[in-house]
Amino acid sequence: MSRYLIRRLLLAIPTLLMISFVLYAVLSLAPGDPLSQFAANPAVPPEVRDNIRRSLGLDQPWPVRYVKWLIALAQGDWGFSFGSRIPVWELIKLRIPSTLAVVGVAYLVSLAIALPIGILSAVKQYSIFDHVATTFAFIGFSVPTFFTGLLMIIVLSVKLGLLPFIYDSTLQVHDLATFGSQVKQSIMPIMVLGLFQTATFVRYTRASMLENLPQDYVRTARAKGLAEIGVIGRHVVRNSLIPVVTLMALSAPTIFSGALITEQIFRVPGIGSLLITSILNNDIPVIMAITFTFAVLVVLFNLIADVLYGLLDPRIRYD
Repeated sequence: MSRYLIRRLLLAIPTLLMISFVLYAVLSLAPGDPLSQFAANPAVPPEVRDNIRRSLGLDQPWPVRYVKWLIALAQGDWGFSFGSRIPVWELIKLRIPSTLAVVGVAYLVSLAIALPIGILSAVKQYSIFDHVATTFAFIGFSVPTFFTGLLMIIVLSVKLGLLPFIYDSTLQVHDLATFGSQVKQSIMPIMVLGLFQTATFVRYTRASMLENLPQDYVRTARAKGLAEIGVIGRHVVRNSLIPVVTLMALSAPTIFSGALITEQIFRVPGIGSLLITSILNNDIPVIMAITFTFAVLVVLFNLIADVLYGLLDPRIRYD
């Protein structure tokens, strides 16, 4: 296992280097100017704009800037934002709590709900519970998050006035009352994201369970007199979670990248809204920091998924 992990980590290095190179090239060659706001301002003389461009290194060819960015990244320096003029890491650090409070909680809630529903739906196939769960999964998977978000705003905020529809980023939790306010403003975005993710996990879990239930090893376990709950829990669920782990691992990095549409709808000041703003402003250091971190997390969680395969199925061995 250790040799396998070392090989995968060594293979991840050129993969991430290629990803970073392609990302930087696309962003640098894309139309747009990070200093376009100064060009429209007559109060900023051309020589001042040239000095700013020179100080940010924008007067150099993009391959040179990429190498400098890569060297700085290896030293733990993410650079400075072109728009806010503050370190990129400080800018991201301000947005992470909001993203974790919404996207992270929605991910954990969806897992806690989806796995039992998917397992029970497969065990009780064609029952009323199965029909309700399947209908819920199809609706949650098919309806886009922007429609669900707007529908919840209209019903829960505008019509009933139960929940705020604008996320208050200045709210600081220091007592029970402010904690309640934080929970109230997080309910709708968590529900929107949780509905979609839960529906996805339910469908995959149910399909994987149905594929394993008719297998010979299940009939053998039952023939040996093992209780049904033992057959399901120790054998079927364990093998059925192997493909589901892949989906869970690939979904986990979105906790950091944020929910682009949902954060825009509810004005959540998270990583997703920061990425949208940075793309509109052509803020290359911030875009590179978010997208490259997402790529690192995807590679890392794929490796974690492979390790979990070996734990779920003893037949899988990595040499």
